[in-house]
Amino acid sequence: MADVQFGLMLRAQFPGQDDMQLRFREMMEQARLADRLGYASLTNGMHYSSAPFQDFQQLPFLSRVMAEAPNLRLNFGIILLSLHKPLDIAENLATVDVMSGGKVIFGAALGYREVEFLAFGTNQKERVLRFEENLIAIKRLWTEDVVNMKGSHFELKDASAATKPVQKPHPPIWIGANADVAIERAARMGDCWYVNPHNRIDTIIRQTEVYRKALDECGKPFPKEFPARREVFVAGSREEAMRLCKPFLAQKYKAYHEWGQDKAMPEGDNDLGLDFDDLLRDRFLVGSPDEVAEQILDLNRQTGINHLIMSMQWPGMPQSMVLDTITMMAEEVFPRVRKG
Repeated sequence: MADVQFGLMLRAQFPGQDDMQLRFREMMEQARLADRLGYASLTNGMHYSSAPFQDFQQLPFLSRVMAEAPNLRLNFGIILLSLHKPLDIAENLATVDVMSGGKVIFGAALGYREVEFLAFGTNQKERVLRFEENLIAIKRLWTEDVVNMKGSHFELKDASAATKPVQKPHPPIWIGANADVAIERAARMGDCWYVNPHNRIDTIIRQTEVYRKALDECGKPFPKEFPARREVFVAGSREEAMRLCKPFLAQKYKAYHEWGQDKAMPEGDNDLGLDFDDLLRDRFLVGSPDEVAEQILDLNRQTGINHLIMSMQWPGMPQSMVLDTITMMAEEVFPRVRKG
């Protein structure tokens, strides 16, 4: 029997001409449905200046969604930590952790888009140092009464987090990483590596060994919770699933390619400009309930991934199609996976 948790990624990105008030109401409907159907978590990412898409910002979005889905964990997955200051992130996430009754997951990664670094007064060269300093400072603010620490872009002088998180010692820290060196950093600094949605599954199988080795070197056990994000779509048959999701999923990956996501990916698996059928192969979980359940079980067996964060909605996809796949996953795929 496979013990896998299922989370829903509410990407919150929509075509430029969409009515965002209507889209917001639709996403709240998706969240309520996921809560009713026994999903484990809700995830929202962080990007700024998201053209060609409109986008909701992560902190207000997840703060609002917890009222609609009170049973679900709230995954800030991920915060572009290099852009920010640690006291701000520490206090905001602790506040949401208190308001939600201890349901926050703190996802963090470097980011890769020049437009975002420039807008926040930093650059790619500084991002690793800023990330590491911020993460150390946030952990200290959550676990110490008074913090004195001078970083490259902040100074904490007799500083304290005005609110401490409910979860002790702090909310789980999931570190997003594409490249091997970033996975080694996740082993060293996080509670787990948060596996990205872009790399092929054969790449992830190889990188899981990189992660295990890095954990061994740090003297840390393999985490009980090993999360991954994947693009997932289920329908009556593989042909129908492909026909329905392809226009929307292909458009999203065209945007990733244009944004330069490929540059952050490992050698040999760093071209998101492939033809859709080539892009799909060994990367997305798409098909009938039997096929998708088997793909999830294979992923679990080969890597140990046991919290699957699923993107099942892409810009332009009609609400009825999103609700159908959320429901079919819960009613037809989850039971098959749990039987293993």
